[in-house]
Amino acid sequence: MKPSQNHHHHHHPNPRPSNGGSQSPSTSSSSSPARPPPLSSATSTTPAAAIASGSPQSSRPPPSPSSTSHFSSFPTPPPLTTTTTTTTDLHRPPSMAKLALIYIFIGLLIAGDDLMYSYGLLYLPVSTYALICATQLAFNAVFSYFINHQKFTHLIFNSVVLLTFSAALLGVNSDSEGSDTKPSAGKYAIGFACTLGASAAYSLILSLMQFSFENVIRRETFAVVLDMQIYTAFVATSASVVGLFASGEWRTLKGEMEGFEKGKVSYVMILVWTAVAWQVASVGVVGLIFEVSSLFSNVISTLSLPVVPVFAVIFFHDKINGVKVIAMLLAIWGFASYIYQHYIDDVKAKKARSQVPLLLEEEKAMVD
Repeated sequence: MKPSQNHHHHHHPNPRPSNGGSQSPSTSSSSSPARPPPLSSATSTTPAAAIASGSPQSSRPPPSPSSTSHFSSFPTPPPLTTTTTTTTDLHRPPSMAKLALIYIFIGLLIAGDDLMYSYGLLYLPVSTYALICATQLAFNAVFSYFINHQKFTHLIFNSVVLLTFSAALLGVNSDSEGSDTKPSAGKYAIGFACTLGASAAYSLILSLMQFSFENVIRRETFAVVLDMQIYTAFVATSASVVGLFASGEWRTLKGEMEGFEKGKVSYVMILVWTAVAWQVASVGVVGLIFEVSSLFSNVISTLSLPVVPVFAVIFFHDKINGVKVIAMLLAIWGFASYIYQHYIDDVKAKKARSQVPLLLEEEKAMVD
């Protein structure tokens, strides 16, 4: 199963410039008072100071007529309750019930997604299956735009298109390398629908994970990555085991093991180490979602598809043809476009941070 962004979540003081989904909350300014308050560092909040602190500008309400007439030299300080409440809400951990609901919902989605992938691989030729799976990056781009407010530039769009074409080329190439048995029309339709649904569901899972990290969990520790992976995997595994026994397919496991060409030990070892490898890969996938974004995580996963034949040539002395070379070059081109967009966003962010001290000095000179 395969899967200009911020570094962390929306409450972080310096949001990533490339992700439109993590913007600072906007504040509406009140009408200007009849007589402005004294310009002192204790009562004024300048734009540069707001940028440096990462908090929105606060606006003072106009003084009441009574306070203006009798205590004009002692203006009433602005209330501090709004800032205190906002800070407390941002750092308040989510309830256990909310976390459990997130883990259960995503875990059940993963179980259903794996089931659809399995039926797709069972009823479709490998080439058709690989071609449909290549659409998951396009689905991820759509979900990232609507759920995570991903900002799209021409470089990111170019990356998504090139990586999708690269994966599709591998699917076409596999058709010429094997003799796939043609399934019946009914099974073909079921396999097509399941594979397309699985690709969309997988992309939705990645976007929901990013949304949970940024808007619900809001903790900047790697422990949340392990929690997300462990608990969702536990729910998905439990659902799969229940389905295995409910369908009665557990009765065929012994015969499947005995009929394996390499023997029972090899059968068990392949299952165990495949499960371990997938868990390690899943931690990497979720970690990329946590650190960057769901779209970037899917881009890295799609990049691995055309790179696999290179390792097959090195370790298994497999043959590589022109289609695989073209697919690999397209994937590298697409990945380079995405990385270059990150470089541009990083340069813009550093330039903005370097201008903050200059703005502070200019405003200080104006006040003096």
